[in-house]
Amino acid sequence: MADTHKAGAFDIRNVIGSLLAIYGVILLAMGLFADAETEKTGGVNANLWAGIALLVVGLGFMAWARVRPIVVPEDVEHVTDDPTRPAPKKRPRGGH
Repeated sequence: MADTHKAGAFDIRNVIGSLLAIYGVILLAMGLFADAETEKTGGVNANLWAGIALLVVGLGFMAWARVRPIVVPEDVEHVTDDPTRPAPKKRPRGGH
């Protein structure tokens, strides 16, 4: 079996999770320390709840990437077909 390694920081789930978590922390801080302006949102501190939700989802993405990592093989078989070659043209149906 070929040697393998994990995608790590290049796993898209880590990138998405990090961005969501950063925005979550910003909104959470705004919800805790800024004026809540609850009259605009019907009595709900929208920044606080959106920040908590984004933080939870972002951490969920990063946990998912850690629990089920993408495994990248070290050795890949050489492709015998030229991937830049155009595909064969299809014949017209029911015709001449």
